[in-house]
Amino acid sequence: MITVEHLTKCYGDFLAVDDLSFEIEEGHVYGFLGPNGAGKSTTMNIITGCLSATSGRVRIDGHDIFEEPGAAKRLIGYLPEQPPLYLNETPVEYLRFVGEAKGLRGGALERQIAEVVEQTRLTGVRHRCISALSKGYRQRVGIAQALLNEPEILVLDEPTAGLDPKERVRLRNLLADLAKDRIVLLSTHIVSDVESIADRVFLMKQGAFVLEGTVAQLVEKMQGRVWEYAVPDHLVHRAEQEYAVANLRHEGGQTVLRIVADAPPGPEARACTPVLEDLYLYHFSGETEAQ
Repeated sequence: MITVEHLTKCYGDFLAVDDLSFEIEEGHVYGFLGPNGAGKSTTMNIITGCLSATSGRVRIDGHDIFEEPGAAKRLIGYLPEQPPLYLNETPVEYLRFVGEAKGLRGGALERQIAEVVEQTRLTGVRHRCISALSKGYRQRVGIAQALLNEPEILVLDEPTAGLDPKERVRLRNLLADLAKDRIVLLSTHIVSDVESIADRVFLMKQGAFVLEGTVAQLVEKMQGRVWEYAVPDHLVHRAEQEYAVANLRHEGGQTVLRIVADAPPGPEARACTPVLEDLYLYHFSGETEAQ
């Protein structure tokens, strides 16, 4: 279990993480969802012991990440947004290096390398140079190194960013499978990733949680706030300036807009069944993402 109490991180006058408190339990996938600059990566770096906190506590299965870092970190496998891969090595060579850094030796090391290669479906490329692998396979290598030493918790920062749709689906399926007997915590700004595999979602904005719950619970909050509204083609631009428009399609000389708003945008507007993307747009439309 991960227990976070009143976690805060400041950089000078900038509040990056704002008094977060939550608990995470085994056997589930948890998603931090929010735009770039929301505080997701900072929170993960603190949870994994890679970054200090200004205040607050993080306990990993009862071990304080700041006071007992060795015991706490042994329970965590971490994939940062930019995996530190050695491109001139093969996956097996790289995994052997990481495994030795984690204290594995001899037969135990070789056994675990074989297991994580199979788990992450790297068998066919295990002896190929990492520089020759696709980004999807490189992400698999990153996940494989996180699995070494059999961690109870996997923390993955933007694991599907930059992948093509086919690779993204494959990686999501892998993460869902890995969550059977451990905690998986991922951060992303890609709504479909969270919608597909997360059991519980934390919607994050400006260092704080705006909402949290299951996908179904969050989507339910958008009932009566999503509309289809047809406008003449020449009024589309004006509508996009006035409302959060999720998508549009052209029908019979008019444009049908999917609009996210608290009230119907016009007398002919028709209420629609909401999805998680509507919730994301409701909270983040018009917000400039930090880089």
